Amino acid sequence: MRTSENSAVISKLKNGLIVSCQAPPNSPLNQPDIIAAMARVAEQQGAVAVRINGAKNIRAVRRSVSIALIGIEKRQFDGSPVYITPTWELVRHVYRAGADIVALDCTDRRRPDGQSLAKIIQNTRGKLGAPVMADVATLEQGLAAVALGADLVATTLHGYTGEAQAFREPAFTLLESLVRKAEVPVIMEGRVHTPEQLRRAFDLGAFAVVVGTAITNLEWLVQRFIEATLVGKQVPSTSGMD
Repeated sequence: MRTSENSAVISKLKNGLIVSCQAPPNSPLNQPDIIAAMARVAEQQGAVAVRINGAKNIRAVRRSVSIALIGIEKRQFDGSPVYITPTWELVRHVYRAGADIVALDCTDRRRPDGQSLAKIIQNTRGKLGAPVMADVATLEQGLAAVALGADLVATTLHGYTGEAQAFREPAFTLLESLVRKAEVPVIMEGRVHTPEQLRRAFDLGAFAVVVGTAITNLEWLVQRFIEATLVGKQVPSTSGMD
C-alpha cells in the first residue's frame, strides 16, 4: 500500500472544493472531452479535486488535469440497489483508468452477487494500494466503513436510500456526527447548492466539500430558470446526486 502517496493525495483535499463533473446519461454534455473540459475549468478556478463517473471519462480527465481525481462507476445490477462502484471488478476498472481515490457505496445494502464490502475495501487498499472514499447514508454506515479500512467518509448517500428519501437539504446533522466520531477525514457531499451551504459545511468540520449539480449540471440550472418564467414550462427533472 502506498501509504505516504495516499496520505499526500488526501491531504491536498483539506479545506478545498471538489467539483463533481458529471452529466445525465442522455445529456449532450455526457462526452469524455466535455467532461474533461469541465474538469479543466474546475482546476483553473482552484478546485482541489474532481469527482468523475465512468472509465472513459476518467481517462479523458486524467490526461487533462493534475489535481486529484476521485473515480466512480455508476452501474445498476439486478437484485441490488447499490450502484456507485458496486463491485470489485468496477473498482479495479476505475482505478486502472486513472483515479487517485476510489469512491464506492458503503451502505449496508446487498451488493451484486452478494459481494462483500469488507473484501472490496481490503482489496482496494491492499491489492491496488488505492485510498477508499466511503459514500454513506447514516452515521452507523460511516463508522462501519471506517472500521473496515475506508480512508475517507462522505455524506453522499444521505437522503437517497430507504431512510429520509424526501430529504432535500445538505446532510449537516450527519456531517456533524461523523466529524465527531469518525477517525478519518469527512467529506460533505450531496445537495450543496450555494456558497453559504458550503461555508456552513466547513464551519461544521468538513475536511472538503463536493459540489456537482449546482456547478456542472446545465440541465438543472436551465430548468430552475425555465420554471421561473411566465410561461412556466415544465421539463423532466435531471438533477441528481452530486
